[in-house]
Amino acid sequence: MDLNNLRVAVIGLGYVGLPLAAEFGKTRSVIGFDINSKRIAELKRGVDSTLEVTTEELQQCKGLSFSDQLQDLQQANVFIVTVPTPIDSFKRPDLTPLIKASETIGKALKPGDIVIYESTVYPGATEEDCVPVLERVSGLKFNQDFYAGYSPERINPGDKEHRVSTIKKVTSGSTPEIADLVDALYGEIITVGTHKASSIKVAEAAKVIENTQRDVNIALINELAIIFNQLGIDTLEVLEAAGTKWNFLPFRPGLVGGHCIGVDPYYLTHKAQAIGYHPEMILAGRRLNDGMGKYVVSELVKSMIQKGIQVQQARVLLLGLTFKENCPDLRNTRVVDIVSEISEYGASVDIYDPWANAEEAMHEYGLELVERPAEQAYDAVVLAVAHNEFKQYDLATFNRLCKEKRVIYDLKYALDKSLTDRRL
Repeated sequence: MDLNNLRVAVIGLGYVGLPLAAEFGKTRSVIGFDINSKRIAELKRGVDSTLEVTTEELQQCKGLSFSDQLQDLQQANVFIVTVPTPIDSFKRPDLTPLIKASETIGKALKPGDIVIYESTVYPGATEEDCVPVLERVSGLKFNQDFYAGYSPERINPGDKEHRVSTIKKVTSGSTPEIADLVDALYGEIITVGTHKASSIKVAEAAKVIENTQRDVNIALINELAIIFNQLGIDTLEVLEAAGTKWNFLPFRPGLVGGHCIGVDPYYLTHKAQAIGYHPEMILAGRRLNDGMGKYVVSELVKSMIQKGIQVQQARVLLLGLTFKENCPDLRNTRVVDIVSEISEYGASVDIYDPWANAEEAMHEYGLELVERPAEQAYDAVVLAVAHNEFKQYDLATFNRLCKEKRVIYDLKYALDKSLTDRRL
């Protein structure tokens, strides 16, 4: 297959798929496909609710069209899959979106076509879980009639500096020839270059350890923060002092959520356990990070009691619900752990987040957002997400929102230290 004859379809137009489709759409004819008809309708109007691609950028993508109709996929001969790979309530990999996307592609698959997966998976998932679905639905034979590739996504939601084209891309293919073709295809849009892995499994493994490494490092810093809090030492001051050494890694404590760091390690540990190995450090880090919401609320309650504030029936203002700052992404946000823990103490919580979609918050978590915080109402404020809007809060702001006797708890070091009663 010649590079010039490749006709691309991107399946899944979320935080990963849309920016990728937009980049290809600047120079190629690209079909952006999603089963969410509401999402397709808004994109056709030039609106991206994820805020990853602006209306002006979409208008520049002359070759990009959007569809939720299966027949439109039959025009393509390269299918790039960018659907979510979440975990279930038992923290097991949930490949349902990936399997369904593979079934959809299988209905449009033709001899000579290539299917490239970008979704985060455990090593072996592409060839062991997805390819059999493609074969079953299409009736074609892998590496004879059609081929596969894997090029893991490295999108960082809300990051306007590190974009698709400026992040080095790992590529791979199911045969040496297909690996070269996949690498060349991505090379058209990646200005900083690509890294061609020797196999699909190597590329899959590389992706899943990127965020596992970050998860373990953050777990270490979270544990250090717990220790320093008990010693009466300011954690940020310690980290800033240690950070003067050239090779000290600048991680910060906090809640670990989102579609990557809080999820990807479970894909690797699932595969490890399937082959008979029980991972120790990775799961220990996961347990510690998953328990940070409970720890935060226990510290909040201690501070309230120390100030003589009645915890039961107290009003708490929670600033931020999204999983990261200056981004509307609510996927796997661990701020919800704080909400449930506070509620167990009999206190009520108002959640204010100017970045979050209220309808999505209700649909995903059953949580209602306030349009604006009440005045002179709150016994405690927890700054959970460091949106730029919250960094502007000063003493006058808290005097307006809170009762005279209150606790201000800053989890993100976003406020001046003099304003806070506790920092993580």
